[in-house]
Amino acid sequence: MAGRDECSLQDVTLLGSEKTNYAFEYAPEVLESIDNLHTNRDYFVKFNCPEFTSLCPKTNQPDFATIYFSYIPDKKLVESKSLKLYLFSFRNHGDFHEDVVNIIMNDLIELLDPRYIEVWGKFTPRGGLSIDPYANYGKPGTKYEEMAYQRLLYHDLYPETIDNR
Repeated sequence: MAGRDECSLQDVTLLGSEKTNYAFEYAPEVLESIDNLHTNRDYFVKFNCPEFTSLCPKTNQPDFATIYFSYIPDKKLVESKSLKLYLFSFRNHGDFHEDVVNIIMNDLIELLDPRYIEVWGKFTPRGGLSIDPYANYGKPGTKYEEMAYQRLLYHDLYPETIDNR
């Protein structure tokens, strides 16, 4: 089994630092990646963020959500502390729920160039209505492009229990 050497971690600046500086504005530049040591196989990496917050761009009221990420990496993995700080940077950022999900997905595509990725936001209701946007992407010209299409068609066919509201 291959180990992670110092060269693959040279660009990771946030993990292990003594003091964490939190961005109070949207900050995609905090995202960092590390090398995927298992490019020979497909596997999912999943993250759940049950304490996500952003702001409504019209009212400035807080929006709360659980954000789910799943991706099949290619050459890069997202470093988890940088992902946490990136998500925290949305706290004072105003965007509609659909935009938030697509912005997160686009930033992760730019950082990682994954084989496949999906982002699902389950926002708590305001005014008696919840909005749960889902976006996905499969690398064009590959089997993952078809996978994205199929998962988009069937992603909510059997919705799981929603426990964040």
